[in-house]
Amino acid sequence: MFKESKNRMNVLSEKHLQTLKKQTKDANVTEHRQPPVTDSHRAQAATDHNVNFRIDRRQEMKDTNVLSDTNAAVDVNWLEQLLRSAGQLFQDRTLAGQTREKGVADYVTAVDYEVQQYIRTRLEEQYPRIQFLSEEKSNDDVDRSGLVWVLDPVDGTTNLIHDYQASVISLALMDKGESVLGMIYDPYMNELFLAEKGKGSCCNGRRIHVSRAASMEECLIAIGTSPYYKELAEENFELFKRLFVDCQDVRRSGSAARDLAYVACGRLDGYLEQRLKIWDFAAGMLLVREAGGCVRDYQGADLGATMTGDVVAANAAVSMVIRENYL
Repeated sequence: MFKESKNRMNVLSEKHLQTLKKQTKDANVTEHRQPPVTDSHRAQAATDHNVNFRIDRRQEMKDTNVLSDTNAAVDVNWLEQLLRSAGQLFQDRTLAGQTREKGVADYVTAVDYEVQQYIRTRLEEQYPRIQFLSEEKSNDDVDRSGLVWVLDPVDGTTNLIHDYQASVISLALMDKGESVLGMIYDPYMNELFLAEKGKGSCCNGRRIHVSRAASMEECLIAIGTSPYYKELAEENFELFKRLFVDCQDVRRSGSAARDLAYVACGRLDGYLEQRLKIWDFAAGMLLVREAGGCVRDYQGADLGATMTGDVVAANAAVSMVIRENYL
């Protein structure tokens, strides 16, 4: 089915590109055309803003318009508009139904390709000197010692296929192997998480912080099952059982980037998963760190610019408890 619809996908790509380009043409746009959300989504979003976030409402994010370093000046407001526009494609159930299996439990949809093509095209037009690395392309020619965009166009593709609305766009800018900008956009909740190195993390412009839990008894822990590696099932689920017995409860969303964003804002107290790819964690890693948290591998080492890593994300206290008692 995927091959048969390839020509139609190309037509759709051009159509979507022309439509979406109009929405990101002006980098100074402040009014965004939002994807449709249900009343339940609006109610949940309001609850999250008022209760679940560790937000200091007296400290709204400031000076997030331009990220500057010696090599580039990046307009964060323009990037926000870009992700919000691309997120509208998640609502297209025709595209979501065009799928191809890449490997064991590993799928790609036409939405993945459409989002990637749209974002890549716009980034290369706006920032031609910055390289581009993404899940749905060959990255052999990317020199990760320089400035690199790292994109996961749909983190949570299996969720998208089933209309299980827990998928996000994840975009990071890495410089010499270090994340200096991270953005995660959830089009279903209309939430955009943003972190800049040294400037903290926010959601929709408001400061966020990791939870202050100090023991497992206080924790809601997110787990990742490493679904592409079924050989890890016995090891993983033994670990999950021990965590479940000791913590308040566990959650499994199917989106690593979303889980990392939720750790950053305190909705989750911790998250762990084996064999994540760099596009899964590059943005979320910075979000957690800038929100006061810790992101390490299972041995406690820094992830750096590794292409594949085992990830533990939490505040410092919970991270230490997990590594010392469960890994």
